Amino acid sequence: MEEQVKQERRTKSEIALSNVYNLPAMSATMLEVSKLLDDPSTNTAALSRMIGKDQGLSTKILSIANSPLYGLSRKVSTIDFAILIIGYQDIKNIVVALTMVDSFRNKSDKYLDQKEFWMHSMLTGTACKRVAEDLGFRIGSEAFVAGLLHDLGMPVMHKFFRNEFEAIVDDFNNNTPLLEAEINHLGLSHQEIGNFLANKWQLPEHLSNSIMFHHKPSSNPEKDVLTSIVHLADYMTQKLEIGNFYLDNNYELDQSVLGTLGISSEDELDSFIESYRELFTTEINSETFLK
Repeated sequence: MEEQVKQERRTKSEIALSNVYNLPAMSATMLEVSKLLDDPSTNTAALSRMIGKDQGLSTKILSIANSPLYGLSRKVSTIDFAILIIGYQDIKNIVVALTMVDSFRNKSDKYLDQKEFWMHSMLTGTACKRVAEDLGFRIGSEAFVAGLLHDLGMPVMHKFFRNEFEAIVDDFNNNTPLLEAEINHLGLSHQEIGNFLANKWQLPEHLSNSIMFHHKPSSNPEKDVLTSIVHLADYMTQKLEIGNFYLDNNYELDQSVLGTLGISSEDELDSFIESYRELFTTEINSETFLK
């Protein structure tokens, strides 16, 4: 009987999610930016002019480009230079990710502080890029996008499934594991919601998979590096207690990521994480998080 109730909740939530997807989300500017980026004849000047029409988007792109963890070697002061140094495809990924995050923002309350959530998402995204590069994996831009979007299901629940989200948080605060509380009240986890939306927005499968399995990469049939990096960066925010998100309290490390990422032991992992403390502190105090 209990399983039947959960399945009914899941079906109802999936239908509601389909309606969420049908809401007009992308701004006109962002739609035009995506079209330009899909056109092989587009030049930097045209793209820069279009992005410049959306001051909020321009500011966020420059903030990301100049963030300490993103790791660009030169100060980026114009959109033209950001496009040049980051590249068209990576700029497109960033634009789509920022669009998705902005589409589901809501007003802050005691259940979800939007500034805290944004800081956690941005820190996880920039940390993913840096960790990927430091470990020798050439997936920096994709890692950034995956990290930025890993908890996308949270604001979606907060905005469109408000009663269920409040019940989830209350249960979590009474020591019910987060994913269990989500399934109990909504029939879907925030990972599944994020994965659903990533697929609807036609993100690459490995990106949507990284959202789906970021709490437990060993559950991902692909056992891929990207999901492991997102999991590790998310865990690092809790371990260092910098830019952490309260619904990640008691976040457990999936030991499988050590082998996937070529880390030989937990001691090596602890040293690796501690080496990021200063960078995390600098990042969280940078202008990236003042917007």
